Amino acid sequence: MAVLPVVNIIMRYLPSTFLLLSLLVGCGDKATTSKPEAQAAPAGAPANEDAEKALPDRVVLTAAEQQMGGVRLGSITERPMSGGLKVNGVLDVPPENLVSVSAPLGGFVAHTELLQGMRVRKGQVLATIRNPEFVQLQQDYLETSSQLRFAKAEYERQGELFRQEVAPQKNFQRARAEYEAMQVKANAQGARLRLAGLPLGGAIVSTASVRAPKAGFVKAVNVSVGQSITPTDVLFEIVDPDHLHVELTVFEKDVPQLKEGQLVRFTLGNDSIGRERTAHIYLIGKTISDERTVRVHAHQDREDEHLLPGTFVRAVIETNRVTVPTLPAAAVVQFGAQAYVFVAADTAAQAGNAAYRMVPVTQGVSEDGYTEVHLPTSAQGQSLRFVTQGAYSLLGKLKNAEAED
Repeated sequence: MAVLPVVNIIMRYLPSTFLLLSLLVGCGDKATTSKPEAQAAPAGAPANEDAEKALPDRVVLTAAEQQMGGVRLGSITERPMSGGLKVNGVLDVPPENLVSVSAPLGGFVAHTELLQGMRVRKGQVLATIRNPEFVQLQQDYLETSSQLRFAKAEYERQGELFRQEVAPQKNFQRARAEYEAMQVKANAQGARLRLAGLPLGGAIVSTASVRAPKAGFVKAVNVSVGQSITPTDVLFEIVDPDHLHVELTVFEKDVPQLKEGQLVRFTLGNDSIGRERTAHIYLIGKTISDERTVRVHAHQDREDEHLLPGTFVRAVIETNRVTVPTLPAAAVVQFGAQAYVFVAADTAAQAGNAAYRMVPVTQGVSEDGYTEVHLPTSAQGQSLRFVTQGAYSLLGKLKNAEAED
């Protein structure tokens, strides 16, 4: 009798027990299935981070970052580049452009206002020279000129008498010889006066002017007022810089690489900007100095009157020239021992953003702001857009992102 109440109680609560067990089982299944989802969600959230770790050569810039970094795109261009021989030298003037001025008859310096560095024009008075001999020279010339006029008149008179058969022929011949001798004497004295800078005829003066035989700049002033000078003394040195040439020093072992007409690219040692100039070889020395070097001369392609003789130059002589793929020098960045360039990536990005990929390259010759580059085999033959400006900004952002990771 006591068993029936117990059975009744169990039967009454059995549905509730099954319901409770069903709920517990369902919750367990939901927890089991939700656990992978919970794990997948965090993995899906930083999916880009995993992609970046898998592709550490990619960087994404916003529009503002691109503008701030000055990013510009371009393409590879074929340009003629050269392998060059690096040498040093100086700017020099040919002998005809360096003039030493002296006083042919000597004397004393009466006046000069010339200073080193002044520009003079051809025929300009450089100094005034005083010499007592100038008076005697002019006196002798004037006397000879007077005698020449008499000798001419006598020569003409004797010629007329000889034609009329009044006087013998020898008188005519003697008069002609005296006239011609007097002509030679007068011409010689006149030439000496002109050489000394003295006037022919007119008032007798005791001073002569020394004039510039060529236009240019005064390189040296070697006299002062009142100084006694001789015909061998150099009073002034004048340089005409309109035709400076480049004189290079080349080692003996490198001479076989040279030939006339080769291009020379050079910069001045005193030029802080490092502006490059060009010249072409026109003369290769035939003698070797004690230092085992040879002098090579090159004409500038563009003359510059502001250049000074003796200026030190650094030059590259182009010994060969080929056409190679190049990019602007600013497009190539160096990280460690490897050179890289950035190319625009094809991966989709948010509106206004841009993705770039870093590609290793082999770097060659650099010239005129361009650098020879050779892409890896996997990137050759593709139509790529390269970052020509702002490459270092991309490199900085890429490496900073790697450091943060």
